[in-house]
Amino acid sequence: MNYQDDYKKKLTTAEEAVKCIKDGDWVDYGWCTGTPVALDKALAARAEEFNTVNIRAGMVLHPLAIAQVENPGEHFTYNSWHMTGIERKYIDLGEDFAFYNPMRYSELPKFYRQHIETVNVAMFQVAPMDKFGFFNYGPNNSHMKDLVAKADKVIVEVNENMINCLGGWAESVHINDVDMIVEGDNPPMDIIPDSGEPSDVDKKVAGYIMEEIQDGSCLQMGIGGMVNAVGKMIAESDLKDLSVHTEMFIDCFVDIAEQGKITGRRKNIDPYRMVYGFGAGTQKMYDFLDNNPACMSVPIDYVNDTIAISQLDNFVSINNAVDCDIFGQINAETNGTKHIGGAGGQLDFVLGAYRANNGKSFICMSSTFKNKKTGETLSRIRPTLKEGSIVTDTRSNIDFFVTEYGKVRLKGMPTWQKAESIISCAHPDFRDQLIKEAEAMKIWRRSNKR
Repeated sequence: MNYQDDYKKKLTTAEEAVKCIKDGDWVDYGWCTGTPVALDKALAARAEEFNTVNIRAGMVLHPLAIAQVENPGEHFTYNSWHMTGIERKYIDLGEDFAFYNPMRYSELPKFYRQHIETVNVAMFQVAPMDKFGFFNYGPNNSHMKDLVAKADKVIVEVNENMINCLGGWAESVHINDVDMIVEGDNPPMDIIPDSGEPSDVDKKVAGYIMEEIQDGSCLQMGIGGMVNAVGKMIAESDLKDLSVHTEMFIDCFVDIAEQGKITGRRKNIDPYRMVYGFGAGTQKMYDFLDNNPACMSVPIDYVNDTIAISQLDNFVSINNAVDCDIFGQINAETNGTKHIGGAGGQLDFVLGAYRANNGKSFICMSSTFKNKKTGETLSRIRPTLKEGSIVTDTRSNIDFFVTEYGKVRLKGMPTWQKAESIISCAHPDFRDQLIKEAEAMKIWRRSNKR
């Protein structure tokens, strides 16, 4: 069947397409590198017509036009499923404009199926239509299938630079499910730059984690310098027959694969395929994902499903945190009440890895940080989390906890033993004070090590 006639009928300009948006509407921008550009600009140009248009988006990697209008909060309310540095700045604007939308990432598709009442318009970037009438989402499968199914109107913004990501399922939208087509300005895909050479702290933490990875391990990695350091070490190691089942596909997987370390042949489910829910990184990574049969783009409620994860023997999950308290509570989202990122799927993988045969999850961080205003060095390990901080992983969830000063496995420990283990990973300058705090909170035994 030739879909070109349908394409021509639905083709319009960005300015015409956004005319369907009315005051009070809920508009979804899609996800990550699928965030619209031309349509966003066209909507921003109409700002003065609106009292409130509610936007949902997440993992945005380029500045949004709607945030650059005068007094954006008077016209738009921006709600992010997971905030990048760009989006954090929108909260700091104040002006009743930007807010975080809490989620456990594996549940996001079900939000659209059962809990989100209205999506008036969904608009997002896609790859050019193929001969079968499909527009590929690029590396943004995530929750797109359920978003599109919920939307009253679907507008796609075609970008010739968007890569084509082969899937398990739901990696594309068909023209029959599209109301309007806009041909954008074909900007390059949004990039997350390489994090560069790992620091000495990153390398130390990575070294502890490397001791736990074995031939045949299945990897999930978050993002950041420490995770990048682990990736570099794996690529340079003699490990073999590794697999990938990860929320976010990142650059270090390319390095590991190009060294022949990833085969997927020992994988219990989806053998030989590197499974991921979305991806963002350098152009090198996008080139690797483009039409690569070894890679498998799937919805996030599959890749982050604890049942799916639990079926993967020797699963290894590696994620970062902002801080930790001596009860074992992990905050990966905020600095007090100041928002940083979001929960994402960290808890999904902490829980799933523990259910897997010989599975292991690692929460890693540097032991200290510097206060940018005062220059003072402070501990990331605290007696209790800072007032207002969000608990991403509860004290019963954590398996391995790692800093540059050590690696401890916390499952099954009583409070006094857990406190001792966590404090052993703190910077030596802060340990005595942490012990005093533990004693005051009655979670320190007199027989504990000092």
